[in-house]
Amino acid sequence: MKSYSIQEINEVINGVIYGTTSQSITATEQLEKATTSEISFIGNKKYEKYWSASNASVAVVNEDISIEPGENRAFIKVKNADLAMSQILALFAPPAPLFRTNIHKTATIDETAIIGEGANIGAGCYIGPKVEIGANATIYPNVTILDECTIGKNTIIWSGTVVRERCHVGNDCIIHPNATIGADGFGFRPCSEKGLVKIPQIGNVIIGNGVEIGANSCVDRGKFSSTILGDGCKIDNLVQIGHNSKLGKFCIMAGNSGLAGSVTLGNGVIIGGSASIKDHTIIGDGAVIGAGSGVTGNVPAGKTMLGYPAVEARYALKQWAMLKRMVCDPKK
Repeated sequence: MKSYSIQEINEVINGVIYGTTSQSITATEQLEKATTSEISFIGNKKYEKYWSASNASVAVVNEDISIEPGENRAFIKVKNADLAMSQILALFAPPAPLFRTNIHKTATIDETAIIGEGANIGAGCYIGPKVEIGANATIYPNVTILDECTIGKNTIIWSGTVVRERCHVGNDCIIHPNATIGADGFGFRPCSEKGLVKIPQIGNVIIGNGVEIGANSCVDRGKFSSTILGDGCKIDNLVQIGHNSKLGKFCIMAGNSGLAGSVTLGNGVIIGGSASIKDHTIIGDGAVIGAGSGVTGNVPAGKTMLGYPAVEARYALKQWAMLKRMVCDPKK
């Protein structure tokens, strides 16, 4: 079991210790469930009230926390408790699943594939012709990587993922279980003789460095050219990214959100859960799309949009307030 003193933990997060405790810390836990050997977090003043009832000996807190830790208890004050929490969670993280050999004997690897030094490939994987896998990449069991794909160094691909032909994944990425990279875009046209005719999707997907894609998410290949995810994008579970969409750097898409075809996101765009974006829409740098919103037109940089159909947040809030007054008091 891992165990750290409060001083050892503070060496990692570089905060300021208030109070004292001799208790060794063996795990992390939320305030309500923590025991005396566990460290917790207070990232907002509204949670101060839960500290007195918590059994945690130590909490990492924001600098504006005003309460005292109490007897044989301590706070580590930092500028951002959420960021400090990520560092502490890394301290206590259990080891990754074990590879007893770098390449499992049941993996099928084409003779033309290039496997980088230190890469791990698990049982039941298929690595197709002319695939290149970078140094220290980790491919967990039952992953399929088809012809002419490239996977960057240190990238982790979890079980059940399919990376289809000619797609490219950058360095230091994480792709979670059962994601699909490079499936056909959704393209059909009416035909008097055949009903619906499929439009071939002959492009690919290009994923930048440091991208994370959640479980069961889909990134469709371009009809022609590429669907592109910029460096540092973070995609939640069950997200749909349509063909020929282009995401700038450090975009966030929460669960069940979706982009139709040929959507363009600027840098740092945030898409809330279950939001949907119409095809050929452009969303500017730093814009925020609220959860459940439906965007049907271009969004300027820095704007926050809410509602279905989405409008600027200030207008949406006014609309909702008016509707509430009408429902509660129809005479008004």
